Amino acid sequence: MLKRRAVEGITERPKDINERAILATKCVSELKLSMPVLLDSMDGVAEKAYRGRPDRICIVDLDGKVAYYSARGPWGFKPKEAEEALKELLAEGGRIPAEPQPSPPK
Repeated sequence: MLKRRAVEGITERPKDINERAILATKCVSELKLSMPVLLDSMDGVAEKAYRGRPDRICIVDLDGKVAYYSARGPWGFKPKEAEEALKELLAEGGRIPAEPQPSPPK
């Protein structure tokens, strides 16, 4: 397996979903992440849907709307900021509140 190390983070390139799962577990451990982490498919379905390359923290509401989108990671990760966005989303029942509609003219 091709292995390269950046100053921070992990840059190994998995060949299959099993290697990807092992690498994801290693990332969670080494970066001390305490939030759920998505393991994308090898063809990058989630990456394409949420523009997750390079790595990002992306919080999606129950309707599939992006509630929080971080800067590029792992250096752009701001776990406290993401945690606050997640708390706000949970306080709204897991959905981004609808935009207030203007009142019709009388």
